[in-house]
Amino acid sequence: MSTSRLLSGLALSCALVLIAPVTSVAQQLDDLRIDVAFLSSDLLEGRGTGTAGERLAADYIVDRFRDIGLEPGADGSWLQSFEVRISANPHAAPGEGDARTGHNVLGLLDNGAETTVVIGAHYDHLGYGGSGSRAPNEMAIHNGADDNASGVAAIVEIARRLTDKGPANNNYLFVAFSGEELGLHGSKFLVDSPALADRNINYMINLDMVGRLNEERTLAVNGTGTSPAWGSALDAAAETANLRLSRHESGLGPSDHASFYLADIPVIHLFTGQHEQYHRPDDDSQFINYDGLADVSTFAVEVIAALDDDGRLAFTETDDESQNQQMSFSVTLGVMPDYVYDGEGLRIDAVLDGKSGDAAGLEGGDIVLRMGDREIGDVYAYMEALGAFEPGDTITVVVKRGDEEIEKTVTFQE
Repeated sequence: MSTSRLLSGLALSCALVLIAPVTSVAQQLDDLRIDVAFLSSDLLEGRGTGTAGERLAADYIVDRFRDIGLEPGADGSWLQSFEVRISANPHAAPGEGDARTGHNVLGLLDNGAETTVVIGAHYDHLGYGGSGSRAPNEMAIHNGADDNASGVAAIVEIARRLTDKGPANNNYLFVAFSGEELGLHGSKFLVDSPALADRNINYMINLDMVGRLNEERTLAVNGTGTSPAWGSALDAAAETANLRLSRHESGLGPSDHASFYLADIPVIHLFTGQHEQYHRPDDDSQFINYDGLADVSTFAVEVIAALDDDGRLAFTETDDESQNQQMSFSVTLGVMPDYVYDGEGLRIDAVLDGKSGDAAGLEGGDIVLRMGDREIGDVYAYMEALGAFEPGDTITVVVKRGDEEIEKTVTFQE
């Protein structure tokens, strides 16, 4: 690491103590920029779970929580430690690999209420890459600005707003999880721990990858089927924040809200969509939409405010069996779906180099309408269709490109 990068990171850390109480939109945006820039700087070396970079990030988050006025949320401590084993072999058996200690960061806003709301975001990332990286052969720092420095910056901003005369009929437990990229280890540990058992949890809001709000201002909200209370609260918050919502009912998914859903806690996961930099070394802070990040934070606060007088939310189990069936397939088109697109078909966010879609001439922005004889109405129909094909199959894919429908021949790779 160069000396200039190290000094830059230290300067960002020192800037923290100069942050005055937020009184303007400009100051809010400055704080979001500082938080994302520090957490995604090379100084933290990709924030791998159990590394020195993870601990630097944890210390920074503790300072932010403390300065806002939160209390330690883990039985008098800011940090909750858990053990995890990490192996370079993605097929290693459970229990194999090197033992590491990860750290969740917990800050509490205690309003003396009977119930507590968890507001969380994971802060770990991929370190120098390897398993999980979309550039697996490139040994480079993966800074994870959107995934998920953006989410951590958002929960800090939400905490600031809630401490400033926010809705007070719940307590609020703010959690920066580690171990998410390795399999939701931090959130699973918290859900099973006494630190949560005594809190009487009402619901959980998870912010994961919320820094790339698109021009259509579409925010994906997963978990909308986990409580009947979500609907009207989401409507009110979307109107206030001027956001379009792409709603998905399932409480499951590859992020920390799933751990809470499996404990029968209502959840939502806020997500602005994937992009070409996802899980690559160039997921950097200059690509973040900071105005959009502020709007997502506003949306979360407005959801909380809308639910403040609703008491304990009812939990509803969602139709996860059908989702699991849709996720079972042995081939891929080699594209990144646009998960916030809510029109007809599947819009392609990016095409992966050297994969089936790339070889067929698919492009980012194409909208997949049909694969073989299967109509593609949305991302779930796309995943279900993939389950019908095997490596080596050749099909015709119909896509809409601009105003034109075109056919492409796709051969699924072995």
